[in-house]
Amino acid sequence: MNLAAYFDHTALRPDVTETTIQQLCTQAKEFGFAGVCVPPTYAALAKQLLVDTNVKVATVIGFPLGYSATVAKVEEIKRGITEQVDEFDVVINLAALKSGNWNQVRTDLDSMVTTCQMRAKTIKVIIETALLTEAEIRQICEICNELEPTFVKTSTGFNGGGATVEAVQLLRFLLKDSIKIKASGGIRDRAGAEALVAAGADRLGASRSVSILQEH
Repeated sequence: MNLAAYFDHTALRPDVTETTIQQLCTQAKEFGFAGVCVPPTYAALAKQLLVDTNVKVATVIGFPLGYSATVAKVEEIKRGITEQVDEFDVVINLAALKSGNWNQVRTDLDSMVTTCQMRAKTIKVIIETALLTEAEIRQICEICNELEPTFVKTSTGFNGGGATVEAVQLLRFLLKDSIKIKASGGIRDRAGAEALVAAGADRLGASRSVSILQEH
């Protein structure tokens, strides 16, 4: 398995520095990762560092809590588009979901998906599986099947648990075949990464991508 091709090499800590982003991009080129995932403040830098490569630049929207105003999320995406970001990892409005305001959840997500689709940008919808009941996961997957984002992503890695084999398997069962799955959060070793791929993950988000690949 060419595991490197599955990874979004990630640095999203609040204290991440330019030096870390430079190292992240160098490693992404060296190991042949699918992409890097960086904070919005470093998106333009990452794009500059990865020019003339096949490594995609992803940034995060409404991260990591998801309850910022829809208009703010859309403006974040538009800013990223002007900086030539390739992929957007967006957080759903979990507060609205937990309040049962499903129309708000759908409207928020529809605005972000439409903004990305209009510019042919990849969008990954973070649903934070560890904070949801199975019934809530089923309902958000129904919305995603209707709106057809590029990916549904398990977790931010910042709020409770991360990706699990069981969560990925459930998403693969519930989602249309055309919607890909990104597993993210808590991926620490090769065995765990390979298990998530076997469960149905098309992309992996990890900050330990290099150490995972260097395991013997």
